Amino acid sequence: MKHFVVVVLWLLASAGIISAWESDAAKVDRGSKTAKAGFQNEDEIRDKFNNWKTDADARAWLEAMNHQIAEINSVSASKPHGEKADVEVTVKTKSGERVERISIKLVSSPNGFNQIDKRWLKTYAQMWKMPPEVVEALKLFVGETPPRESSRDKRRMYLDELDENAQQAVLDFFKKNKDEIVSDLLAGDGTHAADWMMVAHKATDKPKWVIRSSADAIKFYSEGPVELTKAGNLKIGRITMQRKGGDNGRETAKMLQFKINPVQLFDAKVEPGGTP
Repeated sequence: MKHFVVVVLWLLASAGIISAWESDAAKVDRGSKTAKAGFQNEDEIRDKFNNWKTDADARAWLEAMNHQIAEINSVSASKPHGEKADVEVTVKTKSGERVERISIKLVSSPNGFNQIDKRWLKTYAQMWKMPPEVVEALKLFVGETPPRESSRDKRRMYLDELDENAQQAVLDFFKKNKDEIVSDLLAGDGTHAADWMMVAHKATDKPKWVIRSSADAIKFYSEGPVELTKAGNLKIGRITMQRKGGDNGRETAKMLQFKINPVQLFDAKVEPGGTP
């Protein structure tokens, strides 16, 4: 009889019928799955959260953020404007209310880069209290100050074209302030700082998604040295800093921007006790 039960359970598991009975060890990748239905933008993700009672994806997202579906009374999602969080989800349960702020990255290529922040150099200088020598170096980098000598680009200078003192000043500053800078770039600060990062890879008919806490995402994208790239930009862990460029030569081309490959988050290792 015991052997018969084991065989039946194995057959049911093979058919996916008892997948809900998975062990804790099998839940390690709980935050990374294939979506049941497609979605093109943040509006659709917001709407899916608002339809959580019948939307399988939304229920899986709530579970990935450590909510017990049976405990939820209501879910209300909205889109704040101009904040790191692209969608804010208010979850009311039997034990109280919690607001989940989610930064969303929608990508279609596994090798594509996604802008996570873009501002004028002056704004970053104020945010991070940049020393004057760093500001002057970055003015040359973005083209606010014309090149002082020959450059690969007549409009600006690359970091590897600056003198050694200027290069070192930039490297030292970003090394010293790496934790604060990466946190600001990925999660932001203040009331609407993101608690979670969600990446949706839309390359197939059934998009894959992953949700990680902002703390886990910040730790992951911080990993690696602060160094100049072969192209003369700056690498901060897994984040690239570069001049925005483009814009048909308009002044906005001189803005500073930071980019990541969001798909890398699918491969992020979660430490014990971290967000599944």
